[in-house]
Amino acid sequence: MIQTVRGKIKKEELGVCAAHEHLIIDLSKIKKDPDTILDNEEEAAAELKRFFQAGGRSLVELTNDGMGRDVLRLKKLSELTNIHIITCTGFYKEPFIPEFAKGWDRDRFAHHFITEIRNGVNGVFPGVIGEVGTSLNQITPLEKELLLGAGQAALETGLTVSTHTTLGTMGIRQVELLFRLGLPKEQIVIGHQDLNPNKEEVLEVLSSGVYIGFDTIGKNNYRPDEARMEFLLDFIERGYHKQILLSCDLTRKSHWKMNGGIGYDYALSQFIPALKERGVTDDIIEDLLVHNPANAFSIKEPVS
Repeated sequence: MIQTVRGKIKKEELGVCAAHEHLIIDLSKIKKDPDTILDNEEEAAAELKRFFQAGGRSLVELTNDGMGRDVLRLKKLSELTNIHIITCTGFYKEPFIPEFAKGWDRDRFAHHFITEIRNGVNGVFPGVIGEVGTSLNQITPLEKELLLGAGQAALETGLTVSTHTTLGTMGIRQVELLFRLGLPKEQIVIGHQDLNPNKEEVLEVLSSGVYIGFDTIGKNNYRPDEARMEFLLDFIERGYHKQILLSCDLTRKSHWKMNGGIGYDYALSQFIPALKERGVTDDIIEDLLVHNPANAFSIKEPVS
């Protein structure tokens, strides 16, 4: 089963899924940029309808406490658009971790996440722990405690941990920390690996057996899509296509199509056709868009 904002669904019901997105978010306190506020329900619903028209049926919304999470608005958007939305528990990375949690250790983080998973947030239940993150080329002491707390919560609840890596760095270190806890590879998604230009580092993450996010598709200011595609085609050729999740990670008003951006449908309407032109089969496309997210975000048997 998969926990969505409107209740549990069978994993076969998830359909084509954007595995790492944001619909309601506010990063402006840190970013000092009003463009990093998404708070208009009507506009979000219009953008989601374009996603639906392109074939999208579900979306993993990884805006957590400290990033402007609003689960009731997500539930309303799901009801308006008939798109399955998975919301999260978790904290992001420094400096976005809320003030009240800045002195916590892994056990305090784990307890907080488990409480939200079991009791819900305003009556809405999280279906993933994320996006929990690390900094550029380093994991700060607090981020380490956060990541380990997320892993402990995952062990106890069966939910998956979905991470943020800054520009794709520290992915294998995240894997090592979570593996050391005993968290199974099936419960780990290492995010933003399409931003890392070091192929060997990404291959090291893939060889561990965890899922990875190719989840900033269309963000050519960070890395050209052609470079993403070359890596992805190579990873598919190596047989890793059952471990890769796709998304666009929209976080700004300027990312929305109505404002001249790429929109939530970009991966489906632009990137997938380009993959097909390069010879990627329909079966592999279905793994990337449907089967992989369904398997990644299904609730597993708790280990502890």
